[in-house]
Amino acid sequence: MGINNVVTANGLFVEGKTIIDLYPQMADISAMINMFANAAFTFLPVLIGFSATQKFGGNPYLGAAMGMIMVHPDLLNAYSLGTGVEIPTWNLFGLTVQAVGYQGTVLPVLAVSWILANIEKRLHKVTPTWLDNLTTPLISVLVTGFLTFIVVGPVLRSAGDLLAMGITWVYNTLGFVGGAIFGLLYAPICLTGMHHSFIAVETQLIAAANTTGGSFIFPTAAMNNVAQGAAVLAVLLATHNKKLKSICSAAGVSAMLGITEPAMFGVTLKLRYPFYGAMIGSACGSAYIAATKTLATALGAAGLPGFISIHPSHWLHYFIGMGISIVVAFVVTMILFKKFCEKDENETVSQESVSLENMDQTKICAPFDCEIKPISECSDQVFASKAMGDGLVTIPKNGTLCSPIHGEVAMVFPTYHAIGLKNDNVELLLHIGLDTVKLEGKPFKVLVKAGDIVRIGDPLIEFDMDTIEKEGLSIETPLVITNQKEFNVLKTGKVQVQDEIIEVK
Repeated sequence: MGINNVVTANGLFVEGKTIIDLYPQMADISAMINMFANAAFTFLPVLIGFSATQKFGGNPYLGAAMGMIMVHPDLLNAYSLGTGVEIPTWNLFGLTVQAVGYQGTVLPVLAVSWILANIEKRLHKVTPTWLDNLTTPLISVLVTGFLTFIVVGPVLRSAGDLLAMGITWVYNTLGFVGGAIFGLLYAPICLTGMHHSFIAVETQLIAAANTTGGSFIFPTAAMNNVAQGAAVLAVLLATHNKKLKSICSAAGVSAMLGITEPAMFGVTLKLRYPFYGAMIGSACGSAYIAATKTLATALGAAGLPGFISIHPSHWLHYFIGMGISIVVAFVVTMILFKKFCEKDENETVSQESVSLENMDQTKICAPFDCEIKPISECSDQVFASKAMGDGLVTIPKNGTLCSPIHGEVAMVFPTYHAIGLKNDNVELLLHIGLDTVKLEGKPFKVLVKAGDIVRIGDPLIEFDMDTIEKEGLSIETPLVITNQKEFNVLKTGKVQVQDEIIEVK
């Protein structure tokens, strides 16, 4: 997106022209780059719908389906709001409902995912098993879909409009203090997707630039974007994590050019304290541009190239504001990172090197005292058919699931009944009991989280076997090798925890 912004920025290199105007043969290349870059954000509700619904204990594929519904091509694209396009509507028995999509939004799809997951879980409890697979997805999607467009979406979109009006009042009334407040809150507002509601306000301010002077929203967004970029570059210099460094190098440059999603979602928000540093930097830079009445007379890339959208008489103030944002965000992030993040990072790096270096990653051990059988003898046909992968089925004798390998926790299921582990050689799924997802996590206590390094014998999950059996569910626990590695079974029958039971080839 940053590359595309530079290529299409009017007047960046030659007054009144873009690079495409100078070299028309680059137009289609730029269009393709832009399509590659914005696809994930255009369909962001699909990704969030999948992960959020799973987190709330629902079927992630239903969540993805709801995300697809929210960005269906038949709906008016959310990015078109505020541009004067006529909004299509549905007539539902006299009730007028806007047919508008939710591209690039976060908060609406989070609310929808929570509603969907809760409807689905309650239907599972009351629907007979023979009818469950037919009616539960149908009813869940229908009810959630109508609620999305009739109530949830319009309410949150109206909240965004009210927020835009409130921020306009604060900015115009409180001067540099209002600018600082807006700059401080801009990044959290972006996370909710409510910044789309600013488009209508900004379009009106720019259209009436002769009387309003222009838009205060664009330069504030630019201060936020470069502050996010500076915070990421601070992490790039401070971190010892090679993977994080590679993310920071790309995300930091993108943010400086006006695209902050990789920076926020990939680095600053994830580490939390750099996000605070960026907010503080944005507040300081925004306070300066508010005090100097630096306004935009056009839309564009809200970052380093954004000066072409600012009236030339305010270019100096624009660059000073960006300098303030960058320096403050960088310095504050470095201080916060060294104080709060560096210790945890060093401990993690130390833990990884101590835990996995020179450890045998070909052996899989018993996860508890148990009886072992071929997975083909599992009572659940999905596991028995090896559709999930080959492995063994265990019948535990105690209620503590321990790590059968040296490796990393890949994921913990939202209902705590299953866990994924991996190392350089093997990927495992351990599923405690059969159909225990219905218990919604009640008999389980998770002792680790995704990303933790574990060694053979480390406790992972404690569970109440009596509760599972009282619900009429099997305690059989499949141990599945999900990456289809060939293996030899070393032991079957009764074994003790940490006994070697599988050798992976």
